[in-house]
Amino acid sequence: MKRTELGAEVFHIALSTSPNIGAKTLENLRQHFDNDLAAVFAASPPELQRVRGIGQKTAAEIGRMDPRRVADQIASWRQRGVAIETIEQQDYPAYLRDLEDGPPTLFWRGCARPDTWAKTVAIVGTRSPSPDARFITLQLAMQLARADYTVVSGLALGIDAAAHTGALSAEGVTIAVLGSGVLKVYPSANRELADRIRESGALVSELHPHDGANAQRLVSRNRIISGLSRAVIVVESDAQGGAMYSARFAREQGRPVYTFDLPASGNQSLITGGAIVLERDDPLDLLLGSLETAHPATN
Repeated sequence: MKRTELGAEVFHIALSTSPNIGAKTLENLRQHFDNDLAAVFAASPPELQRVRGIGQKTAAEIGRMDPRRVADQIASWRQRGVAIETIEQQDYPAYLRDLEDGPPTLFWRGCARPDTWAKTVAIVGTRSPSPDARFITLQLAMQLARADYTVVSGLALGIDAAAHTGALSAEGVTIAVLGSGVLKVYPSANRELADRIRESGALVSELHPHDGANAQRLVSRNRIISGLSRAVIVVESDAQGGAMYSARFAREQGRPVYTFDLPASGNQSLITGGAIVLERDDPLDLLLGSLETAHPATN
């Protein structure tokens, strides 16, 4: 294979969609091969294993990769409306670029381009909300959308779905960060909602577009939810709920965490840990003032 036959993006995407090659290992490969990812595919297994994070298994996997096939897949994905932004490209979301574990590649489908994802707030919570929490979520998302904020959530049942629905009902923009590929929407019960989101917002994933969801991927996607956002609001969650990962990642990333004084164990744990409590009758009074001074990395 002549290196000139394929663009650098193809080699980047081939490596970044491997389950065994994360952002740090990909960067190690770049440094070792002087920013020439085509050279990775010409390297011998012993040379690959000299790169930090590359063991025998991953070196063998790279040897089996076929960049030509990946190039064909990229063309097929784009025909189905999948857009791709790599961390090296200008339109890659600024809020994610400086994260230590920012995704090397983002796949997205929809109308909202990544370079417009600026005034963003994450709303997350339990898959089995109380009626009060569901109502709060719908109203909050509608109010944020009317204030020209983009609502970010994870397309899960319950609070996430209510957050997306509230934003859409106010004719606002919402972004769904998936724990699956953008061509294999999970959960299937929310596929119709996903189609509505694409009409004004976007579906986003770091995964190969045909990847299915699993527990690890669903947890990992929470760092993107928080990373894309100026702030994270946990409306309702048990202490062991998945939404608590978003709160943890938000704190690690320097994003403020908000919640409501509801009886759920996660809410009470967040409050004890210093989360900012929003008033359910007028959450924007405190929230919007804080957001105007919350500026995550925008390089």
